Amino acid sequence: MSCSINLKQVSYETSSKEIFKDVTLNVSHEEKVAIVGANGSGKSSLLKIVAGLLRQKDGGVFLFHEEMHTLKEFKSHRSDIGYLPQDVSDHFLCPTVIEDVMFALRAKGIKKDESYRQSCNMLDELGILHLENRNIYDLSGGEQKIVALAGILITRPKIILLDEPTNALDEDAENRIIDILNSIKKSMIIVSHHKTFIERLTPTIYRLNSSGLEKVS
Repeated sequence: MSCSINLKQVSYETSSKEIFKDVTLNVSHEEKVAIVGANGSGKSSLLKIVAGLLRQKDGGVFLFHEEMHTLKEFKSHRSDIGYLPQDVSDHFLCPTVIEDVMFALRAKGIKKDESYRQSCNMLDELGILHLENRNIYDLSGGEQKIVALAGILITRPKIILLDEPTNALDEDAENRIIDILNSIKKSMIIVSHHKTFIERLTPTIYRLNSSGLEKVS
């Protein structure tokens, strides 16, 4: 099976200390994997390295078997990667739900009417069409997470990277996120500290520590 993501002996350090080393991971086409680990183990940093937002110290990052030697080389795969940060509230670009979901399509040159049609279809797929004209900052945390997912999925990425997607959500919002993620046929890396959540998404779980990734299940 073709791999979407390959990490080969990747290491990362800050100005003050080494965070992790020798991380090797293969994620196949449409495979979902989860990464757990202690606070400060570097889970978010590893996800940002895969997203092309941070540069590793050593090792290789490959997308679709092509090595990314510099952060600039991720540019050709930017539309292939959807990255959901822990705090989505700082990443919205427009005030209303529909405008924000349309933004990426409009930036690609798609006409307004077609962008609106596709965006409404996406909101409908995710069960939030009723939020179309709402101000994003009036929404609950769970609703904001789903809107942010809509903004990612509208560009049809091949890889989805999720950093603590259920952080601070109530049970209903968490269940809705699980339903959505289980319905998505994409290569996916999920970083979470929430064991029961990730077990409902994938049986493939790794633990990150300073010496690399250890397969838990």
